[in-house]
Amino acid sequence: QVQLVESGGGLVQAGGSLTLSCAASGRVFSINTMGWYRQAPGKQRELVAEITSAGITNYAGSVKGRFTISRGNAKNTVILQMNSLKPEDTAVYYCNYYSYDRDYRGETSRNDYWGQGIQVTVSS
Repeated sequence: QVQLVESGGGLVQAGGSLTLSCAASGRVFSINTMGWYRQAPGKQRELVAEITSAGITNYAGSVKGRFTISRGNAKNTVILQMNSLKPEDTAVYYCNYYSYDRDYRGETSRNDYWGQGIQVTVSS
């Protein structure tokens, strides 16, 4: 099992900045991907940004150029720096960790773990 502890978030005015942090512990593989998803009321959960253990990043189009995801100095941590925030960024943000396991037959499966969620509210 992997445990994820999130911090950061809160209330900010449009144009402001916030930083989210997430730390993974437990059965953490050296090869993994960590990232952030968000879910606004009445909407599906969507990917915001993710980063592999090799440092490869992937962003949603709506946040490119405004958000930056990085690995923290502490092992198995991920940081999401959110700048130029907009009211439409308001959502519950969830930290995600996933890695792949291979069973005795050689088949791989993806294992996802989620944080408890943290509220980000951007006022207009």
